[in-house]
Amino acid sequence: MNADRTRYFKFDWITIILFLLLVGFGWLNILSASHTGDTINYFDFSQPYGKQLIFIFLTFGLIIILLGIDAKFYERFSSIIYIVSMLSLVGLFIFGKNVNGATSWYAFGGMTLQPSEFAKTATALAVAKHISDLNTNIKSIKDQIKTFIIITIPALLVLLQNDTGSTIVYGAFFFVLYREGLPKYYLTIGISTVILAVLALKFGAIITSILACILVLTYRFLNKKKISWFQSISIILLSIGLSFGVKFFYQSILKPHQQDRISLWLRLEKDPVKLEQMKKTFAYNLNESEKAISSGGFTGRGFMEGTRTTGKFVPEQHTDYIFSTVGEEWGFLGTSFVVILFVLLLLRILHLAELQKSQFSRVYGYGVASIIFIHFLINIGMVMGLIPTIGIPLPMFSYGGSGLWAFTILIFIFIKLDSNRINEW
Repeated sequence: MNADRTRYFKFDWITIILFLLLVGFGWLNILSASHTGDTINYFDFSQPYGKQLIFIFLTFGLIIILLGIDAKFYERFSSIIYIVSMLSLVGLFIFGKNVNGATSWYAFGGMTLQPSEFAKTATALAVAKHISDLNTNIKSIKDQIKTFIIITIPALLVLLQNDTGSTIVYGAFFFVLYREGLPKYYLTIGISTVILAVLALKFGAIITSILACILVLTYRFLNKKKISWFQSISIILLSIGLSFGVKFFYQSILKPHQQDRISLWLRLEKDPVKLEQMKKTFAYNLNESEKAISSGGFTGRGFMEGTRTTGKFVPEQHTDYIFSTVGEEWGFLGTSFVVILFVLLLLRILHLAELQKSQFSRVYGYGVASIIFIHFLINIGMVMGLIPTIGIPLPMFSYGGSGLWAFTILIFIFIKLDSNRINEW
């Protein structure tokens, strides 16, 4: 009997502790960013920090349920979970509530739920199920197309709801596919496309096309055995088409506010009057965030002592810009602590993924790490002005029940899958 009890608690506690540290430290910063007045009622459930306490309390119940379900359930019913999740995204077009321009929420009385957050977990399960199928060969074109369809369906549904940030997250699955044997040229194409797009916007399509021709021809003459003239010409034509296509997409497809965010990031606007207007309209959050982080110095101003945080200079600081609170009040030491926690969590998940005896568990583990990594990279990069402003939360840290529960489900399903490996020893 005692052996069975011990067996039940054999989970990877390192991952669990890292998760709890991020949730706990995140709540402290939500408290600092959202409290009003000198007196704080920690159980004021009308305030974000009070609501987040409820979300955290419910999270513990969710963890117990997730760890109590048999691990085989997640693999066996992964397809059904995926279908239900996709239906929940489709339902938003009929019953969804518009919040900040995105129709991504269901409203239940005074509570809202964002199904796109949970769809990431469902997609990770579906991808793991498909790749681990005995009949699947990720190196074959047919199976690659099937896998891309699984990933593209939720991405398109989320994009149609005007939630660009969540759409970008689905690009994380390319890391998973690359680990499982997806040909390297896909990764090369992806990186090259991003670089060409940025260069075309910054320096123009003609200069970018000329530069691409020079690079391809140089590579052709230096590596005659690796690339033929047909391949060289094909790459050059594709590069030229992409360079001019990006310019068209930027000017004719993107919405004005999206154009302005990219323009500010790449410093494309030449008119000083319009540039200043754009900064006031679209870069206010970013400017205030950067000021808050830089004012924290090495050790920070102290918990709830940040003048820019308490003065509410950064709008919605308890959500997407929560990292600026860490920078101002905890300084370089605090931001380093948060980054280290995330890096340790990612490395731990990847380490456990490689130890899995089941391909399903390994693929899912890589999916978990990739999704968290993309969120972490984009959010902190956005707050520090390294990438364009994209509305995306910091996992386990930003305010919100949907995000917290979604990442809880994402991580603890993997912890449950990993427990099978632990309990076999």
